[in-house]
Amino acid sequence: MTNPSRWRLDGKTALVTGASKGIGLACARELAALGANLLLVARDEIHLEQARVELVEEFPEREIFVCDADLAVQEQRLEIFDWIADLDVELSLLVNNVGANISKPALDYTLDEVRALVETNVLSAFEMCRLAHASLAEHGNAAIVNVGSVSGLTHVRTGAPYGLAKAALHQLTRNLACEWADDGIRVNAVAPWYIRTQRTEGPLADTDYLEEVLERTPIGRIGEPEEVASAVAFLCLPAASYITGECIAVDGGFLRYGF
Repeated sequence: MTNPSRWRLDGKTALVTGASKGIGLACARELAALGANLLLVARDEIHLEQARVELVEEFPEREIFVCDADLAVQEQRLEIFDWIADLDVELSLLVNNVGANISKPALDYTLDEVRALVETNVLSAFEMCRLAHASLAEHGNAAIVNVGSVSGLTHVRTGAPYGLAKAALHQLTRNLACEWADDGIRVNAVAPWYIRTQRTEGPLADTDYLEEVLERTPIGRIGEPEEVASAVAFLCLPAASYITGECIAVDGGFLRYGF
């Protein structure tokens, strides 16, 4: 007989970064619906508070705390874990969703822009994983999910630095999955294609570009943040207890399309 608790996150606490909107907020909502308490982090204090109010109203039985921070800055990453220590909560799930991009030809980037993109998209996740390790290992049945991108798996017109950073994030996922398996920490990733968020509004407003995107997407539409959140939540569940080091594409078939 199936154990229903394998499909629940009751009693677990999830730290979700980039949680004020888009995929991060959708992940927070999905995890709360499955029973998890939430620690939400984002740079935008106003939108983060709005997200907290929404989630508290929707899930009054959950504990939901927020902290605004720029995770591209090491001092602020450390402050997040001081905050968690002060809350005295047992962290069991980490969703690294923070990301940023500047899309332009490779020759047009300044070195500072490249450094900033690498810091935000991969080094921040690396450090969040390391800072969370002690708490996750103490829990002994923990999970990390990194939000990567199809840009880290194939060429996409998002710019070389973004692609190289997301590829590094996927490799980090594989390395940590192997290193930390003995600590009871599973590490997986998801790789979205175009998802309907504030960040994609600009490119998708170009009807010719949108038509190209849809032609390369077998399902024939743009994805929704909730569809990424479903994959993230699954990887956090006890039901996924034998899955680690994987990267699940949430892409409507884009990577399998070929020519």
